[in-house]
Amino acid sequence: MDRSIIIGSDHAGFELKEKIRTHLSSRGFAVEDAGTFSDASVNYVDYGKKVAAAVSGGRFAKGILICGSGIGMSMVANRYPGVRAALCSDLFSAIMGRRHNDANILVLGGRIIGDVLACALVDGFLDTEFEGGRHLDRIRSMDSQD
Repeated sequence: MDRSIIIGSDHAGFELKEKIRTHLSSRGFAVEDAGTFSDASVNYVDYGKKVAAAVSGGRFAKGILICGSGIGMSMVANRYPGVRAALCSDLFSAIMGRRHNDANILVLGGRIIGDVLACALVDGFLDTEFEGGRHLDRIRSMDSQD
């Protein structure tokens, strides 16, 4: 498993990002923090683009994005080629997003879930492998322009 990850948030996700960043470091991950670096109001799009571009371009295999609801970050990230961002607020979705959809960015709502659940979702996401097989055909179909 690749032990490096990129993480980013807006002001609404800043506090949760900091807790997740600490959690990831305690698990031995090298974490690149794409910002924001305070709870001062910022445009979530800027940070979503940084993380999505890094995953889309192959600098990182996986990323994590956090905004107030997670919806905006999901919309930004999923515009990038090869990005499969999954907005999750329960463990089943985080695991199945990896297992069946090969999600490569986990998106969380900082105003929706707490830090204990968020860390459990991060663990489920990172510890679950993509099954491949019939699911790979579906991923290829998603990426197809047909």
